[in-house]
Amino acid sequence: MRKNDYLPLFETKLAKGRTLFLSFVTTIFFGIFSIVVYRTSYIPSKEEGSRRFAWIGLFLAELWFSLYWFITLVIRWNPVYRYTFKDRLSLRYEEVLPSVDIFVCTADPTAEPPSMVVNTVLSVMAYDYPPEKLSVYLSDDGCSDLTFYAMFEALRFSKEWLPFCRKFGVEPRSPEAYFQRANSQPLGGDAAKANEWTSIKKLYEDMKTRIESNTKAGQISEEIRKQHKGFREWDSVSSRRDHQTILQILIDGRDPKAVDSEGKPLPTLVYLAREKKPHFHHNFKAGAMNALIRVSSRISNSPIILNVDCDMYSNNSEAVRDAMCFFLDEENGHEIAFVQFPQKFENISKNDIYGSSLRVIMEVVLRGIDGNGGPCYIGTGCFYRRESLSGKKYIEATKVDLKNKNRYRKTEDNADVLEETSKALASCDYEENTHWGKETGLMYGCAAEDILTGLVIQCRGWRSVYFCPERKGFLGAAPTTLLQTLVQQKRWTKGDFQIFLSRYCPLWHGYNKIPLRLQLSYLAYSLWPVNCFASLYYAIVPSLCLLQGISLFPQMSNLWAVPFFYVFVGNRVYSLVELLNCGGTLQEWLNDQRMWLFKRTTSYFFAFFDNILKLLGFTESAFTLTSKVVDDDVCKRYEQEIIEFGTTSPMFTILTTVAFLNVFGFCWGVKRLILGEQSLVLNPFALQAILSGLLVFINLPIYQAIFLRKDKGRMPASVTYQSIMFTLAACSVALY
Repeated sequence: MRKNDYLPLFETKLAKGRTLFLSFVTTIFFGIFSIVVYRTSYIPSKEEGSRRFAWIGLFLAELWFSLYWFITLVIRWNPVYRYTFKDRLSLRYEEVLPSVDIFVCTADPTAEPPSMVVNTVLSVMAYDYPPEKLSVYLSDDGCSDLTFYAMFEALRFSKEWLPFCRKFGVEPRSPEAYFQRANSQPLGGDAAKANEWTSIKKLYEDMKTRIESNTKAGQISEEIRKQHKGFREWDSVSSRRDHQTILQILIDGRDPKAVDSEGKPLPTLVYLAREKKPHFHHNFKAGAMNALIRVSSRISNSPIILNVDCDMYSNNSEAVRDAMCFFLDEENGHEIAFVQFPQKFENISKNDIYGSSLRVIMEVVLRGIDGNGGPCYIGTGCFYRRESLSGKKYIEATKVDLKNKNRYRKTEDNADVLEETSKALASCDYEENTHWGKETGLMYGCAAEDILTGLVIQCRGWRSVYFCPERKGFLGAAPTTLLQTLVQQKRWTKGDFQIFLSRYCPLWHGYNKIPLRLQLSYLAYSLWPVNCFASLYYAIVPSLCLLQGISLFPQMSNLWAVPFFYVFVGNRVYSLVELLNCGGTLQEWLNDQRMWLFKRTTSYFFAFFDNILKLLGFTESAFTLTSKVVDDDVCKRYEQEIIEFGTTSPMFTILTTVAFLNVFGFCWGVKRLILGEQSLVLNPFALQAILSGLLVFINLPIYQAIFLRKDKGRMPASVTYQSIMFTLAACSVALY
């Protein structure tokens, strides 16, 4: 193709409204500057000991908030929007589209039910892409014969499901999600179509019933075990933490007999449970992914890899073609290492009670990071160029042709031989004295292996892009309790802070390798835990100072009160507008503000100290899996948007203690306003009392859980008693 005739396979557009955004930022900056001037100009004298220390602490907290605001400002400075042209892709490359290896990871059949895993596998098997060019690999770190049985059922059901999806253009292609959204026959009044729809639904429900029945029983019957040789592997399994490599090629895409009910080829389907031994560290999800990379290189060796979590089914059958528009673009495709899709969830409550939708992060923040040099890798919904995971640096002169079939040819060995020869690639000792986990594959030694891997790849000269199509590429399951949400946030935050404390800190590892704006973008995630100190200080100290009669803010009649009002209200209004533009609601924004406080005072706090203890050698890395199984009562309260407490946790003790301190401070502040001789605008405690009042309003669900609720999701009495003791102790110290 002549350069003059070049038509790109994707285009990039800058966000609109930058002038208005710049104007707003400028006014906020002057407001922050005015607060700094006020704090430094009116520092209490040494004679006012308590007030001086509280003042300086509040000033340091405000300086931190200002610094972090600047970092988040960098992210929002230059958001970009990507658009693909799949029609051009089909016209040019339909016959030579590269093959794709799809990795699905699961780790526990109890927390991640096999019926859910099967739906994810079926959804990616049914992509609108040549099936002979798809290879689906399931990594089962739980080494469960129940999960293997579910895969065996998926093998049989796929022969009917894939033709059905092609024939009727089904979306989404997860059977469970599709039939939930289409309760009645949606294919029109044609009797033949209706019969076909009813038939495929019955096949699915029968399959689901069999899987769930066996899962509930906790074992596979002898009759079923005789139907596939793979079940014999579990005869020699000691436990899920001590077993040999189990590798089964359930569908060999090269086999001419591997066809669906219409005679069309089926995708390759592979089950892998890598070897586990008690004295070998298995490196969690990163280790599972690296084992898949090696095993797939022997079986299919596709140039493109997609990885998804087992609860993150494909919601868009054209997602692979969208990704190919980036990789196959003649001008820019050769430098792209990975294409990241947003992480979206289907079980979000009406007003997102736990802030789990990550709406602003997915719609605004990642677009901004993309504009700053490329999004981070978020662990799921990501298409990777296999070459970029090999540890090689990007060199522009070396352009790999993804359409070159000879480069990625498949082995001629039969499935049985492939299984045996590939098992060694997933053994415990294979990685010893190699670069796996250090330079090759996903990186080890960090709870946020996804973020770290993406950073390292970008520092090697590769680029990444963020693509957020109108129909979301993947949908998953969000936590449905407050504790699950906080623990998940702690895990993410802990991993990000690990990167900051390591030699891979974006400031020095990325120096002269990635743009400064991208370094600062990574810093916004890496410094999440540090926010806990300023947030806890602002949430506790002003209320305690109200008890002591210590004023920390100017009078409302004083002009110095204006910047405090403007910066606070301006930022809150901006966050509200931002969320509304992303499709949120006012109530969702209020919930998001509450979760902002909850996460900063608990998840970030524990993540920070977990990292410090790890650095000192007191703790080791651990991975906490978020359960996808929900109790019926919990699910009902979640749908009603009632916050779930119901269990003891140090996180709840902190939240309840802060809530008590604020209600005491607020009541004392109101008392001072009422009994004081000055009017409201002249009272030096007015702003402080308003701050405590806002915190009391945010914490209303906690008070309800303590005093009003009678359901099982109420605050446990032991947490309440502990918090009362901590609160009384803090008040005694403050009044001493």
